[in-house]
Amino acid sequence: MASGRYRFLLLLGLVFLSQCRPSNPGAPAFTTQPQVEMDLEAIQKRGYLQALVDNNSVSYFILKGSPMGYEYELLKRLADHLKVELKIKIITGIEEAIDKLNKGEGDVLAFPLTITTDRQEYVAFTEAHFSTHQVLVQKRPANWRMQPPAVLEKKLIRNPVDLIGKQVHVVKGSSFEQRMRNLSQEVGGPIEIIPDSASAETESLIRKVAHGEIKYTVTDQTLAMVNALYYPNLDINTVVSLPQQIGWAVRLNCPKLLSTINQWMMGVKKSGVYQVIYNKYFNSPRFSLTRISSDYSSLAGKILSPYDRYFKEGALPLEWDWRLLASVAYQESNFDPNVKSWAGAIGLMQIMPETGRYFGVDNLWDPGLNIRTGVRFLKFLDNQWAKSINDPQERISFVLASYNVGLTHVLDARNLTRKYGKDPTRWSEVEFYLLKKSDPRYYRDPVAAAGYCRCTGPVEYVKEVLERYEQYKLHIDD
Repeated sequence: MASGRYRFLLLLGLVFLSQCRPSNPGAPAFTTQPQVEMDLEAIQKRGYLQALVDNNSVSYFILKGSPMGYEYELLKRLADHLKVELKIKIITGIEEAIDKLNKGEGDVLAFPLTITTDRQEYVAFTEAHFSTHQVLVQKRPANWRMQPPAVLEKKLIRNPVDLIGKQVHVVKGSSFEQRMRNLSQEVGGPIEIIPDSASAETESLIRKVAHGEIKYTVTDQTLAMVNALYYPNLDINTVVSLPQQIGWAVRLNCPKLLSTINQWMMGVKKSGVYQVIYNKYFNSPRFSLTRISSDYSSLAGKILSPYDRYFKEGALPLEWDWRLLASVAYQESNFDPNVKSWAGAIGLMQIMPETGRYFGVDNLWDPGLNIRTGVRFLKFLDNQWAKSINDPQERISFVLASYNVGLTHVLDARNLTRKYGKDPTRWSEVEFYLLKKSDPRYYRDPVAAAGYCRCTGPVEYVKEVLERYEQYKLHIDD
């Protein structure tokens, strides 16, 4: 009886294990085919392009408060060409990026992707942006500057055959991992390939080599050259692949989007704009070193500006995220405390002298006092709008617009919104009538007491401050 029960439990366990075991252990760990229908027309109707990007020293980062990067600058131009907004989502692992692309969580995978036949089964590649090749990243000896070149060369791997038996760390699922597996076959001996987690960053592995935590990794020559400027103890001169093409990717069922991107890129290259952007990020050593090493780069740390502590203090009475306040300051002054506008506005928060006097502040050139005065003015506006706008997230847009163009013009737009039967508590509807205040039919309306306003400025102001805030949240800790 007991033995029968044992056989039954064993059989049940085997059945359970067979159900849990993957049907195809070698299958990709991502969604391989499109799960949505969202080609160009649907994207344009929706109003924004969702880009999946990598956060590295080339593709996308924040420098001194401003978003930058090779991929980012091209994507901004592409979105303008498509007449849509650009939304950014940072994805590190390639497998995760392909998965989110095919699930519809992104429209374009704007990674520096190596175009391979394997990946063409899962995504559609754009025409190549440029060609590069993969290189071995290794650390030079401690006293490498003192050694004759011939002696130094003997201490470095130059022949890929010498990688037999060595550990090479690579990003899991990357073209670098696949290249090392192929190379291991080609050299006739096992290279010990250590796939890091799918969420690892190539640059984190490069940093580990520079710090002596691991011996070797592999990356594209373009990315290696940028990082070698910051880590001069790295050697990147051993080529381990043939030239490879680098491009972006879209879903397989997006032929119109793919064709449009290719045509647009062809035009950008013919115009010379592409070469300017490429040179800026790949062929400008001084700029490359600045963006990697700057204290105010998201690549080097989590500091936006020298005034972060004032933003953090000022955000408390506002009950705002300090990064939103920082975005306002960047919009106003590019974090320059010495700027003065043609209208007389002063400093980081561009405070008018009469506003400073109202709050009892004379020295608006002092960064701390300037920010505190700006905060007090923002708090004043927030208190005014809190009487009629209950939703704090909606209220932020009203406050920002009022900070830029004045309270009365925004009140006019709200009155017009109510008059024409729309919701005066929703910024998306109020901004429509704010834009109408350059039309006599609207600015001469009795409910528009402040009269004419060319109000494209405040509408763009709100949009840009909030967009930059979203980018700060991607890079800078709260």
